[in-house]
Amino acid sequence: MGAVAIQNEREFVFKRADFDKVRASLMQKAGIRLTEAKDGLVYSRLAKRIRALGLSSFAEYLDYVESSKAEQEQFINALTTNLTSFFREPHHFDALADYLQAHPQTTTIWCAASSTGEEPYSIAMVVAEAFGSFRTPVKIIASDIDSNVLATAREGVYPLKSIERISHVRRQQFFHRGRGANSDKVRVVKELRDMVQFRQLNLHQADWGFNQPVDIVFCRNVMIYFDKETQLKVLARMVRLLKPDGLYVAGHSENFNHQSHLVTPIGKTLYRPVKAANGE
Repeated sequence: MGAVAIQNEREFVFKRADFDKVRASLMQKAGIRLTEAKDGLVYSRLAKRIRALGLSSFAEYLDYVESSKAEQEQFINALTTNLTSFFREPHHFDALADYLQAHPQTTTIWCAASSTGEEPYSIAMVVAEAFGSFRTPVKIIASDIDSNVLATAREGVYPLKSIERISHVRRQQFFHRGRGANSDKVRVVKELRDMVQFRQLNLHQADWGFNQPVDIVFCRNVMIYFDKETQLKVLARMVRLLKPDGLYVAGHSENFNHQSHLVTPIGKTLYRPVKAANGE
């Protein structure tokens, strides 16, 4: 009775078949697995798209998604969750600084889920500090499946409170404080923004567009959204991209210690590729 009452209060009819179709479509298009508990999230986020498009039902919307490439992008954007902050999991950035000191010949770092930009800009700060300059030999590639968060990342504008845990020295060197109506905001300095190349990339797609080996991959708290088969497939592809002495950085809720044919753990959620994997 309660479920019927909740359904009746909703603006659009949302049947179990609609939820199952959303889950299947997101898995097919992005490799992302939605759990049974996400029905409320799916309704609230996709109802906004249905309203914006002037449609009348989930069934009508899901048919439209299949016929519109542009809406497929909006569909994925709506259902991906972006939670990030500057220097989140700080031990990873200490490990990055150590790696750069030991490998001054580093040329490429890939941040595989850049979200709104805090993670790649944190990487860029460490790189700039390691080389004592904004002009470095390191290319930082930051990708995400969500085109909306990439637009935010390129702008590099954030609430002032988002940098309150960053050291005073870094705040002075890497951010400009807004003025007047924007006094509660900061912007990443242009020199740091120029260090990062943002691109849209779906980890589920066949071609990632990399034509050179990568020294470091940051792929944090992304794999948790994939099923086990997709996790293994993506990890294997990333490991093949890494140089033999490369570094793979996972998220705090991800553990690949059991994938000993691909990676060797060298610290807390830090891995080195197994050389054999690079020769496959």
